[in-house]
Amino acid sequence: MTNKTKKATFNLHSSVLADLEKAVTQGAATSKNALVERALVKELEELQRQKRAVEWQAAAKDKLFLNDISEIEQEFEGLDGETASGIDNYVFPD
Repeated sequence: MTNKTKKATFNLHSSVLADLEKAVTQGAATSKNALVERALVKELEELQRQKRAVEWQAAAKDKLFLNDISEIEQEFEGLDGETASGIDNYVFPD
């Protein structure tokens, strides 16, 4: 499936536009569009990372969530031991 582009218009400070043009001229990207898109994707990924971090911080204080984690750890404790003993005895090929 092809990712189609769609035209969008934004107002940017003239200094940002000048720096954008300079970066593209120096080879930072194949076009201004490519550099702007790459920067936006990077920023949006960072915002998602920050959102997940906040959610994990909240989960770390959630007693029901922590209880679920504890129960799962207890259920897999025996299996983890079997796996660990298998790893201890594993012979790596040359």
